[in-house]
Amino acid sequence: MSGITSETTADRVRRLRDDIRYHNDRYYLDDDPVIADVEYDALVRELLDLEAAHPELADPDSPTQRVSGRAADTFTKFPHARPMLSLDNTYSIDELRAWDARVRKGLGDQPFRYVAELKIDGLSLSIAYDNRGRLVRGVTRGDGVTGEIVTANVETIPGLPKRLPPVALAALPLQGEIEVRGEVYLSTAEFRRINAENVEEGERTFANPRNAAAGSLRQKDPAVTASRRLALFAYELFVEGAKPLPAQSEALDWLKSAKVPVNDASKLCDSIENVIEVIEGAGARRDELGYEIDGVVVKVDSVAQQEALGSTSKAPRWAVAYKFPARQVTTRLNDITIQVGLTGALTPVAELEPVLLAGSTVSRASLHNQDEIARLDARVGDWLLIEKSGDVIPRVVKVVLERREDGLVPFAFPTACPSCGTESIRIEGEVVRRCPNPDCPAKRLKSLLRFKERKAMNIEKLGESLVGKLLETGLVRDAADLYALDLAKVTELERMGDKSAANLMEQIEASRSGGLARLLYALGIRHVGTRIAQVLAGAFGSAEALAAATEEELTAVNEIGPIVAASVAAWFRDEGNRHLLDRLRDAGVSMEAPKVVVEAAEGVAGKTFVLTGKLEGFTRDEAAALIALRGGKTASSVSKKTDYVLAGSDAGSKLDKAVSLGVTVLDETAFRELMGEGEDRKLANLADDSD
Repeated sequence: MSGITSETTADRVRRLRDDIRYHNDRYYLDDDPVIADVEYDALVRELLDLEAAHPELADPDSPTQRVSGRAADTFTKFPHARPMLSLDNTYSIDELRAWDARVRKGLGDQPFRYVAELKIDGLSLSIAYDNRGRLVRGVTRGDGVTGEIVTANVETIPGLPKRLPPVALAALPLQGEIEVRGEVYLSTAEFRRINAENVEEGERTFANPRNAAAGSLRQKDPAVTASRRLALFAYELFVEGAKPLPAQSEALDWLKSAKVPVNDASKLCDSIENVIEVIEGAGARRDELGYEIDGVVVKVDSVAQQEALGSTSKAPRWAVAYKFPARQVTTRLNDITIQVGLTGALTPVAELEPVLLAGSTVSRASLHNQDEIARLDARVGDWLLIEKSGDVIPRVVKVVLERREDGLVPFAFPTACPSCGTESIRIEGEVVRRCPNPDCPAKRLKSLLRFKERKAMNIEKLGESLVGKLLETGLVRDAADLYALDLAKVTELERMGDKSAANLMEQIEASRSGGLARLLYALGIRHVGTRIAQVLAGAFGSAEALAAATEEELTAVNEIGPIVAASVAAWFRDEGNRHLLDRLRDAGVSMEAPKVVVEAAEGVAGKTFVLTGKLEGFTRDEAAALIALRGGKTASSVSKKTDYVLAGSDAGSKLDKAVSLGVTVLDETAFRELMGEGEDRKLANLADDSD
C-alpha cells in the first residue's frame, strides 16, 4: 500500500463500497430502503472524495463507477441498446453554477440552451415500440446495462399508448425500434390509498411513493399492478439506440404529439439564471403537484452538444440533477413522552436525536396514538425514518427494524394522565385515550392558550409563560377568570411591569366584544375550527339559540355534519361548560352575531367548488364562505364530481386537472357574477376545522 494511504482509509473505502452495494439492493431490488436518500448520497459523496484523494484505491467495480441497482432474478433480463445512466447530483445553487461553468468550458464559445425538467421521484423505465408503433417491450433500468422485462405490467399504465399514432411516426426516421424512456410514479393520493389498504390488511406499508411504484411495477400478477394505478412521464427518445431529433426540447414535443405522457412543467432556458428561476418556482409549487418531485433535472438542449460533452462511466456530463433539501432522514428515537391536549387527548411524541430535515432541525415528531405506536412497534433506542409533510410537519414513516439493537423493549403506553394522574378513557370507536378530569392542569393550560389566540379572543399579550404564572398563583382557573383580573395583582407578577400589565388588561377588555364566532372557536369545542365557528354563529345568531339546538337542527346547517353536530350538542349539554358560558356572559363577553340566512343561488346551490391560486378580491376563506352562503360547498381536490374551479393567479395542478376533466373554470369576475356580486362577505377570516 502507498505510504500516503493508511490502513484505516482503505478499510473505510471497502466498508463504504459494501454499505453502498447493500443499500442499492435494499432500494432497487427490495423497494424497502433502510436509510434516507440524503444519507445514501452522503455515503456516495464520501466514497467519491476518498477515491479522488487516494487514486491508488481505485476499483472499476466500485459503486461510484457503476450505475446503481441491478436486475432482479424475478423477471427475464434484457440488455439496453444504450446504457441508462444515472445523473450526478447538486445540492446548492453554487454547485449548480459550478456545473454550468464546466459545461460552458466544455462547449467553448458555442451558444447553447438548457432544458429544465421536474425530477419525478419514481423509477426509470424503457418502453420499446416497433417501427409500426406497437408497444412490444417494457424494461426496468436495472443496473443501467441490463434490466428486467415487465411488459405485461407496463401495459396496465393508464394513458400510455399501446400504439403510437401514424402521423407521429411519419416525423421520425424509422429504421427499427423506437425507445421511449420515462419515469414511472404514483400520485400522492394513490400512495396514501395503497398504504391505507395495506394497514387494513396487515401488510407492510411503503416508505414513499417511489418504493410503492417500484413494488407495483415488479408484481408477478399484472392485475395487481393495474390496481395500483401507476403513471408515467416520458423524458427521452431513441430510434435504434440513437437520438433521432436534434434537440431534447424537440424530442419532448414529439412525445406529446405521439400522445405519450410528458410533464408540462419542462422549460427551455437561455441561461443558468433562467434554470434557477425554474428551480425556485418548482420548489414553491412542490406540494401542489399531486405527485412527488425531489428536484429539477437540467440538460443541454442540443443533442450534438450533448455528444460533444460526453459521459463518464456512470453519468452524462451534459445533464445534472439539482436536489431539493431532504424530506426524509433517519434518526434515533431517544424517548417517547406523552402530551395532554386541549380536549384531554393523550398524544405520544417521539423525542428524536436532532437532525436537519428540509432546511430546519427536527427534534420531535408526533406518534399520534397508542395504536400507531403498536403498529410501528416503535421502541426507545430505535432508528426511525422521518419525513416532513409539506416541508412543515415531521412524521414518523417507519421503524428501521434492520438497525434495531438487542434488548429494546416495547413501549408501555401509560393509562394515567401524566399531568393529573387521572385514569384516562378510550371511547369505543376512537383511537385516542383522553383525560376526563375537567380540572387537569394541562387541559386548563391548553384551554387558556386556545382562548387567547389571535383567531380566538385575540389577547396577544397573554403568552404561555404568563398563562402558567396566572394558573400557578391561582389568579386564574379558566377563561372567565380573565375578566375578573385585578390590575394591581397582575402588576405584582414576576417580570410584569406596569405598562405590560396595563396593555394586557386593555386587550382583555377589548376581547369582550369579539363576537360569537371568535368565542365559539376560543372555547375549544372538538371539531370546531374557525370556519365551523363562523358557520354556526351565522346560522344561529346567538349562543343561547345554539345551546338550544338539537343535533338534527345542527346537521341541517350547510357544512355541519353529524360528527360536528354531536360534538357541539354534547359540549352545550355539559353542566360545567354551561356554567362557564354563564360566567362569560355575566362578564360582558359578546355572545351574539348577525344571523346569516343562506340565499340559495341558481347555479350555486348544491354545487361543489375547488379554489386554487392567489385571489385578489377575496381571501380563499371569504370566497368559501360566500359559496356556503349561496348554498354551495367547497372541496380540496378536483375530481369528476367538481362543478367549478375558482382559479386565481399562479394556479397550479388543480387548474390543469380541471381543464383535463372539462370542469368549468371561473376567474374572479365570473365568480362574482355567479354569486350575484355578493356584498355578503360576512364570513371572513375563516380557516380549516380542527380537533
